[in-house]
Amino acid sequence: MKRKQKSQHKWKRNLFAMLLLGFCFGSLVLLQTQYSRIRMLASMPSRFVQRPKIAFLFIARNRLPLDVVWDAFFREEKENKFSIFVHSRPGFLLNKATTKSVYFLNRQLNDSIQVDWGEASMIQAERVLLKSALLDPFNERFVFLSDSCIPLYNFSYTYGYIMSTSTSFVDSFADTKEGRYNPKMDPVIPVQNWRKGSQWVVLTRKHAKIVVEDDTVFPMFQQHCKRKSLPEFWRDHPFPADPSKEHNCIPDEHYVQTLLAVHLSLVKSLHGFLVVMKAIKEKAFFKQEGLEEEITRRSLTYSSWDLSSKDRERKGWHPVTYKFSDATPMLIQSIKDIDNIYFETEYRREWCSSKGKPASCFLFARKFTRPAALRLLNMSALGAFHGETSIS
Repeated sequence: MKRKQKSQHKWKRNLFAMLLLGFCFGSLVLLQTQYSRIRMLASMPSRFVQRPKIAFLFIARNRLPLDVVWDAFFREEKENKFSIFVHSRPGFLLNKATTKSVYFLNRQLNDSIQVDWGEASMIQAERVLLKSALLDPFNERFVFLSDSCIPLYNFSYTYGYIMSTSTSFVDSFADTKEGRYNPKMDPVIPVQNWRKGSQWVVLTRKHAKIVVEDDTVFPMFQQHCKRKSLPEFWRDHPFPADPSKEHNCIPDEHYVQTLLAVHLSLVKSLHGFLVVMKAIKEKAFFKQEGLEEEITRRSLTYSSWDLSSKDRERKGWHPVTYKFSDATPMLIQSIKDIDNIYFETEYRREWCSSKGKPASCFLFARKFTRPAALRLLNMSALGAFHGETSIS
């Protein structure tokens, strides 16, 4: 009897051991399967993972004359790493009749404004573009481009260059020429914080928010930064009492640069408002938190300023426009070869680099006519359409 009971206990132990072994083996197989699935998911193509995006913000009169060139640029990107916003005149639509690129279809802003050169409406248009682009939480960089800009490199190189640093790219230098700064801007904008530079900036998300949320510096520009009256417009505007005493201030050449140099840290409340009013009344200085340490003080867009005007005052007002005959591989290469920029007012030379290595200063260039840009496209003269080493 005892022998029979021992035999039954032994059989039960063996059965339990087999069941336990089977359970352990099954668990091991399950874990191995899950681990393989996790590895597979982790190694899936990046299109399943949303990466930070660059918002390309175009300021145009109407249609985009170089849309075919930009179509070739964007066509390379397959991972949804960009978004496009276009500010055109109010009511203009980007449809199949007005653009040949699918990337620009319906990308116009519905709340655009009428923009006049040399007026505060230009920086208002920039703010409208940023406000729309900030609605996408994946937009991490914001690139301003004109309708005459071309890309010099392919998308992957451009993306790597811009995303490889945590700074904004803002052409910014001290403006020492008389006639631009209006003393009436003080104390909101002290003269020592007055800056000048190109409007074609690349902003981080933090700096884009600062521009959109600014309700202190922008009103100063609307009131006191105005283009000098030109004789050809005196029929439409009041004749200036003394033209020589006018301040010739071009808002888009100063606004972002000066805002980031000043950056008033005021509480948005009734108390903050009263502090501002009191400071203005008493001509006191605000406590400032300049953000210039957070920017790379150069533009990524190349312009060659026209110095051929016979009118001394107007020399350098507008960039050179490159026509069909100017558009050659040599021109593009000469722009790519620029590796430093000299700022005369600060006796400062900015050597260009990316990820600690010497690099070309510019990723974009302007102003190009449509025939000129198409010629470069057909000649494969732009790096945007053939192999460039990507910055990873």
